[in-house]
Amino acid sequence: MNILVTGAKGMVGQALVANLKNIRDGKNRTRPALKIEEIFEYDIDSTEAQLDEYCQKADFVFNLAGVNRPKDNAEFMQGNFGFGSKLLDTLKKYDNKAPVMLSSSIQATLIGRYGESDYGKSKLAGEELFFQYGEENGVKVAIYRFPNLMGHSRPNYNSAVSTFCNAVANDLPFTVNDRNATVELLYIDDLVEAMFDLLEGKEKRCEYDGLKPVEDPQGRYCYVPLTYTVTLGEIVDLLEQFKAQHDTLIVPPIPDGSFAKKLYSLYLSYLPTKDFKFALKMNCDDRGSFTELLKTADHGQFSVNISKPGITKGQHWHNSKWEFFVVVSGRALIEERNICTNEKISFEVSGDKIEAVHMIPGWTHNIINLSDTENLVTLMWANELFDPNHPDTFFDPV
Repeated sequence: MNILVTGAKGMVGQALVANLKNIRDGKNRTRPALKIEEIFEYDIDSTEAQLDEYCQKADFVFNLAGVNRPKDNAEFMQGNFGFGSKLLDTLKKYDNKAPVMLSSSIQATLIGRYGESDYGKSKLAGEELFFQYGEENGVKVAIYRFPNLMGHSRPNYNSAVSTFCNAVANDLPFTVNDRNATVELLYIDDLVEAMFDLLEGKEKRCEYDGLKPVEDPQGRYCYVPLTYTVTLGEIVDLLEQFKAQHDTLIVPPIPDGSFAKKLYSLYLSYLPTKDFKFALKMNCDDRGSFTELLKTADHGQFSVNISKPGITKGQHWHNSKWEFFVVVSGRALIEERNICTNEKISFEVSGDKIEAVHMIPGWTHNIINLSDTENLVTLMWANELFDPNHPDTFFDPV
């Protein structure tokens, strides 16, 4: 299959092309039904001859080209309707009946119902052009009315989320006019997966009831079912938590599939390169060091412990706190004793065979570096964050 992507240098185009290449090159094996040979990338700096060639060879067309912020409103119709007409005429020139996808906007739904804009008018005109083309030529047409998109794009342009991410990551000033204002957002990765579904003939179809798509297998339109409706205040508050992570080490809850998880990934894409690395506080003494690595809001914390040769650390127990010790370098003896029964157990572990050892509540425990020459490095996880006001840690030699 040869695929033509117009608007290939835009936010959606770049993401789609990069992921199509992953499938083409066998790096993404989650879509075994897709066999991609050539990917034609067309954008504003491409030539007429290239468009001619691509329209002759394409087996599927993603028309993502469009105008969002023109200097003159007349450019809306020229870019969103005029180029679409040129594209379809070129396909017809070669009698190419490849399926065509059109990237439209929810703004087209507003026309004649809730208000009007030149942008929305141009998108609606483009939709009708493509519908007519499909009916007259027997071509499959897939038109998506996208809501606000959330992906790495130019800040201070047409995405408030990108503007906020860039400002917070780079310590720039920004303004939130109304924290309670809501916005519907479609994440770029979810959009790309929907485009793969379309290539496989598994697209979701709908009609529109007001502004909302209503699933209809026979609907004229297509849609991506997974979007997020959030307030601007919620977005900014999450970004501030992400920003603070370098200092607090706390990662807020980011469940799989959540808006927060996707926003965090987007935020990191705006991080200045100087902040890719940040210092951690090493608590050092003559025995070695202890460094907190990462804390979570509700799943404990990770730390790394370095013990010098021959050193014993620990010698304490907890009421409710429990831990995993994982030796990743060196050789150690871990000893545990039940404080009530005095039952004692020990484990010899090393970085040559990585194993996890439970530190059980009510069992005092230690870890001994068995080497006379090498440091012992142990990764530790505790089920709760350390609270200096309630440490739940009591000295008692094993």
